[in-house]
Amino acid sequence: MVRPLSSIKTLFLEAGMLLRRTWTLRRRYCTAPLLLIGIAVCLLYQMLMVDRSRYKTDGPSPQERNRSGMTFLEPEKLVSALDAFQDDKVSSKHRIGVAILLTGQLVPTATEVQLYQRVLQQHSYWVDQARYAETSSTVRQYKRDGSGWNLLVCLKGSERGCLRKIRFSSLHANQRVNIIPALVEAFSEVGGVCRFQTDRRLAGLNIPIIPSACREEGPHQLNSHSLTGHDWHPSIHPPLSSANQHAVATVNVYVLVSSVRPLSAFFHHTGLVRSRGDRYGHVAELQLFFLERLGAADSRQALAQMRQVVSDVLLAATLTNEQASSRHSCKLCFQWLTFTLSFNASLSAVVVKVQTDLHFQGLRDPGFDGQIRKELILEDGLHFLFETHRMQENVLRSVEPVQADLRQQYGGCEWTNSLCLPPDDLLLLIQFQHQLKRPGPFEVLHPQASSKSSPLHWLHLRRLKLPENSGKESELSSLFQQLLEYHQKAKMQSTDSPKSSAGLGSGQDSQDPSGGRCVDPHLRQLYTDPPLVLSPQFDPWLKEYRAEVPFDTVMVRVRPEPVSQFCHVHLDEQRGPRIVNYPVGLGNSKINILVMDESEAEPVVMTIYTLHIFRENRPSLPMFADYVMCGFVQDCGLIVRPDQPCGLEPLRGVRSSGESQAPDWPPCSSGDMPGRWVVPCLSCSDNRTCDWREVAWRPDSCYHPVLDQPQLQQCMMDRKMLFMGDSTNRGMMYYLMERVNETLQDWDKTHDTVLYHNLNRGHTPFSYSYYPQFWLEQSHRPTFQRALEQLIQRSRPLVNSPQTVLVVGGVQWLNTNHIRTVQQVLKRENLQDIMVVVKSLGMGFHLAVDGIRSLSLARVQQLDHVNRDVLTEAKHAGYEVVDTFSITMGRYKEYLQGRCACHFHEVAKPSYSAPQHSLLQMLRQDGDSGSKSGTGTGDQVDLQDSQWPSSNTTYHVRGPVNQVYSEILLSRLCARDRGNKTTPHR
Repeated sequence: MVRPLSSIKTLFLEAGMLLRRTWTLRRRYCTAPLLLIGIAVCLLYQMLMVDRSRYKTDGPSPQERNRSGMTFLEPEKLVSALDAFQDDKVSSKHRIGVAILLTGQLVPTATEVQLYQRVLQQHSYWVDQARYAETSSTVRQYKRDGSGWNLLVCLKGSERGCLRKIRFSSLHANQRVNIIPALVEAFSEVGGVCRFQTDRRLAGLNIPIIPSACREEGPHQLNSHSLTGHDWHPSIHPPLSSANQHAVATVNVYVLVSSVRPLSAFFHHTGLVRSRGDRYGHVAELQLFFLERLGAADSRQALAQMRQVVSDVLLAATLTNEQASSRHSCKLCFQWLTFTLSFNASLSAVVVKVQTDLHFQGLRDPGFDGQIRKELILEDGLHFLFETHRMQENVLRSVEPVQADLRQQYGGCEWTNSLCLPPDDLLLLIQFQHQLKRPGPFEVLHPQASSKSSPLHWLHLRRLKLPENSGKESELSSLFQQLLEYHQKAKMQSTDSPKSSAGLGSGQDSQDPSGGRCVDPHLRQLYTDPPLVLSPQFDPWLKEYRAEVPFDTVMVRVRPEPVSQFCHVHLDEQRGPRIVNYPVGLGNSKINILVMDESEAEPVVMTIYTLHIFRENRPSLPMFADYVMCGFVQDCGLIVRPDQPCGLEPLRGVRSSGESQAPDWPPCSSGDMPGRWVVPCLSCSDNRTCDWREVAWRPDSCYHPVLDQPQLQQCMMDRKMLFMGDSTNRGMMYYLMERVNETLQDWDKTHDTVLYHNLNRGHTPFSYSYYPQFWLEQSHRPTFQRALEQLIQRSRPLVNSPQTVLVVGGVQWLNTNHIRTVQQVLKRENLQDIMVVVKSLGMGFHLAVDGIRSLSLARVQQLDHVNRDVLTEAKHAGYEVVDTFSITMGRYKEYLQGRCACHFHEVAKPSYSAPQHSLLQMLRQDGDSGSKSGTGTGDQVDLQDSQWPSSNTTYHVRGPVNQVYSEILLSRLCARDRGNKTTPHR
């Protein structure tokens, strides 16, 4: 029997000690020969006693056989044994595990929750959701009988409950949690430094981490993506030494610790990088980033330095946490960590920040882009961790304790498997073996061959050999090292098989055999900001979704992510943007998402997803018997006129519902009379108590008469209507057409010149010309003068009298020069006596929408001054005006469909259940007595209900704001018919 080298060394050490003791007695009592004989006898006795204690049974003890079987197994045999377990997989598709997903602060429809749900189901888990550990029935059942689940995932806001409620020391072999308490504790802050740095055993070691790397932020500064609530925020480039005071780059390394006893860790091949001078970081493949900036030799040095620095910090954090590790023993638990490294010009690196979970604060948009990148890495990590999940049940069934009287036939092993390992160790070893075989986008961080010379490595081994560990973790660590070296050797020999760097689940198919073609035209996920609750829940194979947003959500950012990097995504049209800020109008909006193959000269639309968004109306309460009338000129969310109040104010002269609602005012003499919106409320201090169905425009000292249908048709008889302007002008025209004709049988979103002859029984023709044609290049756009001349020529014959009406204007392009141009053209065409109505400017373009201009608050306020100049110039020329800017200013949030957020109308097929928010109540005036009635139900006239629907109605113009200024336009057109029966328009 060959004695182990360590035993021989021990015997010689003991002999040396005995020799020193007896040498001092030699002169007094012994001669030299007698002394040598005594020493020989002692050594022989010591060796016999050791042999007797070691081999007093027929074979080695089970513990020794376990350790010797593990230590001296050749790497090839070790790999073969582990492969045998992996080949015995569960082939069926039934669920073989229960996963508890604690969503915490995340809603169940959050994309991160959906990701976990989808991937875990792919790996045969039943997924049970709850908010917190305290409210999960499955977790409570576990506390009673110690079973019930296999995986516990604690997402943002639920981690502290997991740490309190889960007994990590009593978890079963096949149970795992996405938290390693030892690491959370090690990287917490104590006295301004990382907790593990306070351990005296690290004294004198140069650990590459600054003291403030674990600094904990205050509660008001916690990042929204923090997993455990420990979100550390040191300086970006804090000095550690003179060599590191000038960082040339910072790198976020995303580390997955798959076990802590022994330590095994991997890092994702992509990271967040930022070079000196860059304002924002970007996500890049780390090896490629270093190679492009440093060259081949220096890039290898930088990568090696990165590995060594992160590995040393992890080792230091784990080896000083013996008691915590012992209390919270969980072999299969795992932990995500973000290490922020600062590199100086000499490529020395230091850790300046450590965070749990994955963090992307350095991106231009950490909340949106960061979440997408986080989920890509998370998906890779989940596949990386759970590839061996399906074989766990088979392994656990095959590994059972051996009864004492049967251990002899199992070679003295305590467990029924060829490696003599307990279930948790065997599963850990199988997992590590599988991760080395299929690393995907991950690379080994620890163990690594280069760490053997590190003082921290030897200190780590010393900790593993403490008596309390009984050599068990040391042996596992040795097995890890053997597997690593074996696979590294096999990797060097297998040069014919290219390494795949594609993510396992991220869809980044860098080795896709499609040759750059879009062969899988599906979306991986649909991201929105704010997050939308999609119905149905997103599934790549479902193409149509619906969502609802509250009134105050005026814009949604949409970013679809394709499964394949070779598929291109565009919104609404083939050349549309990939990411867009989309204004959400009241009611229904529709966004088309085109997945395209652009590998050929002619792009091809492969798949179309459709997202329908319904934006709710203002929160409203029904009008009660006792209310107050409130008025507002502008919304406090967009103060256009700083010299005027914003928001609701009690209406002067009308304090309650018992007072008159219609004072004896004269008809308005102009379409720009100052006014305000009025609405009944329980309190003017809370707009949620108002009945917004009853909101109405009210001039301050007059009223705009509204003609009934017969009078309106008579007023418009034998008149020829010419409209020139953009879509807001066109919306007024279609409203007038419906009011005059009772029906709207034809319409389109024309951007050209169009004529309508069949209105008012053929007695009121309409013509329209779109201006400006913004989609053309500036040099090819018709001038305002040319467009007006063309409209006049297309509309002839025309009479030079008020029977010919020209309505000109648009959202924000009109200025005083256009008014003067109208005068000149009409004089030259001998039409100077026709009736001209100038529609002034309107609200719009106030949102930061991609692809179109966006106005700042100062620009919007400037538009108000331009609007006043236009009104003044028009009235000076003798033209009628309609001040649409003042009307839209207070209700700027109530736009309908359109990217400009300037459309306050839409044309659609009529719905026989008219939405109540579109009702505009009118006060009917008794033409015979001149008395004005109150707002009782019997006296209300709803233009939208009273005029439609009829059996002949084809289309209907919706939009209460558009209705208001269109009725003012009709009032100005028919001002000469004031003697007829009218309805004052409030």
